[in-house]
Amino acid sequence: MRLHPLTSLAAAGSTAVMTTAAASWPLSLTVIAAAVGLSVAGGAARRMLPVAAVILVPLALSLLFLHGLFFPEGTTVLAQWGPARVTAQGLQFALERTAQLSAAVLVLLLCSFTISVPDLVAALSDRGVNARFAFVLASTLTLLPAISSRLGRIRQAQEARGLVIRPGIPGRAAAFRWQAVPLVLSLVEEAGTRAAALQARGFGSAGPITSYRQVQDSPVQRWVRLVLLLAALAAIAARLWQPTAGT
Repeated sequence: MRLHPLTSLAAAGSTAVMTTAAASWPLSLTVIAAAVGLSVAGGAARRMLPVAAVILVPLALSLLFLHGLFFPEGTTVLAQWGPARVTAQGLQFALERTAQLSAAVLVLLLCSFTISVPDLVAALSDRGVNARFAFVLASTLTLLPAISSRLGRIRQAQEARGLVIRPGIPGRAAAFRWQAVPLVLSLVEEAGTRAAALQARGFGSAGPITSYRQVQDSPVQRWVRLVLLLAALAAIAARLWQPTAGT
């Protein structure tokens, strides 16, 4: 059974919320493994994982630096350089937060790289959402996949003209400065082209808009979305209530 785009959004959002609220190391690792496995099974891993690395590696390093060296509650000191102390508690806290954020980022990226923009726009419009807002929302959710795909085409074109990109993250980072300008210019040009296309298709008209694209939904998936929403709200409520219960 094919997932409705709103079901995919609900699953990704509720999973990110519940994983963050639970603050459980095993749950975070399970979600990370599931997101990576689903991306491999869906054929999105080659595009999604490099984007995830660009987001998560600096974030993980900053968390390790901040909490690993300057964690006030740390008692087990592993190393010390003046005011900076590497503590076991600080490293554990940093790794736990990194796992939580990685799980949330990966499930949201998985949704972004696998969801169908036309289906999402049609589904939102079918539920009375303004067509322009629906398109902006869908485009925002798929912005990273669009940039990743466009950057790949630019890199291939530059390599065909003789640009040598050294392997590894430093080599790609050095080559990115040659790719940034054509990337931005192409995105700006595409934005103008899309605006004209949307205007021609009646997105700016005041009257009702019809769509030839019909996205099939089912009562089962509607119930699943409701359960996911309630589960996310319950996880937030439990997280907020927990400190009060412990006092």
